[in-house]
Amino acid sequence: MNITLIGYGKMGKAIEALLPSRNHTCVAKLNAEDLTSATSLNNGDVAIEFTQPEAAFNNIKLCLENNIPVVIGTTGWYDKFDELKKICIENNGRMFHATNFSVGVNLFFELNKKLAKLMSNQLEYAVEIEEIHHTQKLDSPSGTAITIAEGVLENVNDKKQWVNEDSANPDDLSIISVREPEVPGTHLVTYTSEIDEIEIKHTAFSRQGFALGAIIAAEFLADAKPGIYTMQDLLNL
Repeated sequence: MNITLIGYGKMGKAIEALLPSRNHTCVAKLNAEDLTSATSLNNGDVAIEFTQPEAAFNNIKLCLENNIPVVIGTTGWYDKFDELKKICIENNGRMFHATNFSVGVNLFFELNKKLAKLMSNQLEYAVEIEEIHHTQKLDSPSGTAITIAEGVLENVNDKKQWVNEDSANPDDLSIISVREPEVPGTHLVTYTSEIDEIEIKHTAFSRQGFALGAIIAAEFLADAKPGIYTMQDLLNL
């Protein structure tokens, strides 16, 4: 399969390194300034997009309008999701989006929802989320942390919204964001009472798991019918 990489930062390079092991070829490596027209997409079978939140909308739109299935790893653009969903439907397109492509993280999402459901009536426990990423990560909180928070909010009745700070408001679900050098990604959900504490944690050791997941998503999307897909579809969750 021919893959177009939109974004050639650390994730783009990690994906490129793994493509030969899956019998795929990188036919274009594009940065934001390169992506000016459909011609620059170079007729890849699937595009994999890992850029910046402010560039993602136009990149995805260009793919959809030119019949290029697109796997989206960028986060921080979801305020425009409804508009891109409409564009995808109008163009009979295919898009696959995820806040995290790691198989382990997506299993963690499901574990998080199950634990939140168990804790929903245990009012003596206070819940908090912490996420740690490398200093180059621009969006805060991470898309992964937001997905974790949404899983908690769906199941814990006394929390009304997440906030990206340490909040004393009992309605708030706090997400604490930490930026440190060379951290691929760590996410921690903690339930604390006066007598004990329950934690679940996912720690990524490298970007390889994210890169492999994005490639597997591209393989899935290449054979999929028109529509919008997530890791839940790929993993049958």
